[in-house]
Amino acid sequence: MELEELKAGWNVLDARLQEQEVVNLRLVKEMITHRTQTAHEALYKLNLRNFVVAAVMICVVGPWIYAQTPISPVSFAILEVAMLVGLVPQVWKFALLSRFDLEGKQCNELWSLMLRYKQACHRETLWAVAGFALAAVAFYVSELGFNTEVHYVLSSKVVLVVVFTLLTLGLACAVGLWQYHRNEAQLREIAHGLEELKDFQS
Repeated sequence: MELEELKAGWNVLDARLQEQEVVNLRLVKEMITHRTQTAHEALYKLNLRNFVVAAVMICVVGPWIYAQTPISPVSFAILEVAMLVGLVPQVWKFALLSRFDLEGKQCNELWSLMLRYKQACHRETLWAVAGFALAAVAFYVSELGFNTEVHYVLSSKVVLVVVFTLLTLGLACAVGLWQYHRNEAQLREIAHGLEELKDFQS
């Protein structure tokens, strides 16, 4: 009788331990999922801020500069088209990030999405450098070669504008570098979370 009671007690204890282990595993999975989701949301918000800034540049800053300076309509169109084309990689990254679903997709599918996102970031950098170079060349050719309403001469005002432009470009590069490192940090966090979540799906 005592042996049967002892076995029953051990069975109850074993069942409780198994239940506790399941609860602990579920809590660990929830913590990892929350951390990974938080990194994804931070990545999405970072891209959203970039998109909003670009939209403000296109819709507000560009037209204001055009209204305040004697640049030609063709030069203004070159700048606007270059900035609009620059939004294409941003929209593509949004499309990839919007498909990131921790509950509805397997880890290998999420890995594939993140790999495609990293490729999109790399291509965006090449896209931006090439686009800026082509737009700058086209803009200066348009202004210096075809804008007959303005006679550009080397003066302190022109030098000041050039210096201000270079400083603005330098600031944009610094912000872009900071965003690049922030982007990489969030991607590492997501990759680490997916690596841990893969154990729960196996």
